[in-house]
Amino acid sequence: MAMNWQKPGDPMRLIVMGQQAFGKDALAKILEAGKDEVVAVYCEPDREGRPLDPIKEFAQEKGLPVHQPANFDAQDALDTLAACNADLMVMAFVNVFVPEAARDTPKLGSICFHPSLLPLHRGPSAVNWPIIMGATKSGYSWFYPTDGLDEGDSLLQWECDIAPDDTVINLYFKKIYPSAIESVIEVCELFRSGKPPRIVPDEADATYERRCTKKHAAIDWNKPVKQVYDLIRGTNPSPGAWTTLNGNEVQIYDCKLVAGDGVSSKVVSVSDEGVVVQLIGGRICIMRVRPSGGEKMAAQDWAGQAGVAAGTVLGS
Repeated sequence: MAMNWQKPGDPMRLIVMGQQAFGKDALAKILEAGKDEVVAVYCEPDREGRPLDPIKEFAQEKGLPVHQPANFDAQDALDTLAACNADLMVMAFVNVFVPEAARDTPKLGSICFHPSLLPLHRGPSAVNWPIIMGATKSGYSWFYPTDGLDEGDSLLQWECDIAPDDTVINLYFKKIYPSAIESVIEVCELFRSGKPPRIVPDEADATYERRCTKKHAAIDWNKPVKQVYDLIRGTNPSPGAWTTLNGNEVQIYDCKLVAGDGVSSKVVSVSDEGVVVQLIGGRICIMRVRPSGGEKMAAQDWAGQAGVAAGTVLGS
C-alpha cells in the first residue's frame, strides 16, 4: 500500500502516465509550474505506421526518461517503476489497465483523470453518452483508481453545463479539456497538503456505458427530432452519426433544429443553408457531411452531387 506523505509542502517526485495531447499538455502544465520533479513519463508502446505519441515526443524533447511497457504483469516492469522512487503517479488519459501493484508503488499511490462526474458514465466514451442521452450537466473527476473500471473515491470534481447545441467538440475541447489541464496543478497541491480529500461515490447513481461505436451512431429518421439531434451532436466528431442514401453511407456532422411538421425521413428542402430533413416533432437542418470515401463537405454540395432534393428519403 502507498505510504502517507511525510513532508507536506515539499516538492514531489512525479510519474506522469498518459497519451496523446491530453497527456502531453498535463505534463507540460506540471513542468511549467516548476514545483515538482517529473522523474519518469509512461505511455503506451509505439505503434508501427503511426506517428510518435505527442507525450513521448514532448518528454524526449525535455530530456525525461520514457517507459512504454505493454503491461505491468512482468516483474521487471514493476521494478523499473519502483526504481523511479516516486511520490505520486498522475494518470492522465490512460487506456491500459494498471494493476494495484503498479498503482501503489509511488509513496502516495496514483490519481487518475476521467471526463465525467463519477460515478456517472464509467467506461469509455464518457463525453459522448451524456450528450446522446440529453443530459444538461457533465464535467470531470480526478479519482483514486482501483481494479474496477473507473471506480474508487474521487479527489476532486468539476461540473459544467451541457448547452442545448453542444457537440463533443464544444463539451470536451472547449469546456472539459482546458479546465482539466489547469486542474493538474490543484491535484498536485492537494496531495502536497498531506490531506488529499476523498469523495465517496454513491453507487446507487453509478452508470456504465460501453464504447460509443458506429453501430450506436446509426440515425433512424423516424425517431423524435430531439432524440436524433442529441445523437448527432453526441457523436460529432467521433464516431460520427451516419445514414444511408441509395445504400451509400454518409456521415452527418454539424446541424441545427428547425421547426416544422410533415412525413418523417423525407428531405423538406435543400438550400445554401443546408439539407432540411423531417422527423417526428420537428426538423433537422444538416449543414456538414462526409460521404463514404470522401472528405467533409457542405451538405448542400453533397446534395447536388448525390441528387438529393425535396422528397428524397434518407435511410434508404
